[in-house]
Amino acid sequence: MSEDVTDLIMQDHREVESLFEKLQREPEVRAGLTPVLVTLLAAHSRAEEAEVYPAARDEAGEKDDVAHSQEEHLLADRLLGELSECDPFSVAYENKLTEVVDAVSHHVKEEEETVLPGLRDRLDHERRAELGKAFLSSRQEHLGEMPQDITRDEMRRQAANADIPVGDKDKQALREELDQHADS
Repeated sequence: MSEDVTDLIMQDHREVESLFEKLQREPEVRAGLTPVLVTLLAAHSRAEEAEVYPAARDEAGEKDDVAHSQEEHLLADRLLGELSECDPFSVAYENKLTEVVDAVSHHVKEEEETVLPGLRDRLDHERRAELGKAFLSSRQEHLGEMPQDITRDEMRRQAANADIPVGDKDKQALREELDQHADS
């Protein structure tokens, strides 16, 4: 198994695409599989935000692409939270799943065309392997968490990654500020 952070991220992306396909094709597995999808994506996002995005921004010069990717994470977090609250056999679930698939698929495509190539081109193999280990460790730490389990410090990191000035807002005000950017 590769330790290169770009390969590890893309491996997660393929796993998520497989889960999407199963959720769309097999409604009978939705009740059990939706929490798997939601917690995997939450852990993946927190690990990227903590370990990968700062390096992509500061070391690989991907500031604008990281900011855009972070805003897409904000939207995905909100949509995943909404999906997890839907009855898996309802039309509302079908509609929300379509929104999630569209938003996350768009994000994956852009990230694989911008941020990840920037990391490959501008960071040496040793640094990408170091980031890969940090990504896996952070991802493991966050497995099982839902998007709404995010801490204030993690939201502040999201704001920094997206280049959103937030000052010293409390958690609720920070959530509202980030939600505004998720909608843009």
